[in-house]
Amino acid sequence: MQTPVRPLNLAQARDPDFQAAVARDSGQHLASCYQCGNCTAGCSYTPDYDFPVHQVMRLVQLGLKESALSCRSIWLCATCQACTTRCPNNIDVARVMDVLRHMARQAGYAPEPGVKTFTDSFLASVAKHGRVFEVGLAAVFAIKSGKPLQDAGLGLPMLTHGKLSLTPHEPEGNGKAEVAAIFARFDRVAAQKARAHSPGETPGNGKKGGGE
Repeated sequence: MQTPVRPLNLAQARDPDFQAAVARDSGQHLASCYQCGNCTAGCSYTPDYDFPVHQVMRLVQLGLKESALSCRSIWLCATCQACTTRCPNNIDVARVMDVLRHMARQAGYAPEPGVKTFTDSFLASVAKHGRVFEVGLAAVFAIKSGKPLQDAGLGLPMLTHGKLSLTPHEPEGNGKAEVAAIFARFDRVAAQKARAHSPGETPGNGKKGGGE
């Protein structure tokens, strides 16, 4: 069944800094999008989106941050690159969708809680073990999603065929430390960006203006 498309709310407050932030983080020239609709035409998930891909791009162009970050579309995107491949102006639309999803996650939006729960559980598993621990991930996701028995019937056959292990297989050598360094670098960059865009702070020293 096709998901009803949400109407654009042009009356909502516009955030000009939002468009600039998406352009900066994605490295894309968003003004080049002229709404030809090729991205939407090539997207296999369009029937499930509340905003088609070209409208998501339009939301960003207009600075409609609330609508862009609260939409289901950015969470359902499979990053298949069909939109990017079809764009006549060579905009990496899939990259823009990724950036919006990261922004939405950081801002606490979760219109598709199941997708967010799986993403959070997956990243936590990789951060802890250096690679994903499938059994642990499945168990944590099943509990957090409120469906502890949804995949129970698959567990025994996969175990007996050697497809799953009851213990994590962590990377050899410095692999785990290298993965931990990636997470640490991401956290450091995210904190720097938050400080740089925090109201009342002086760039470069992280202190609030206005004296002691």
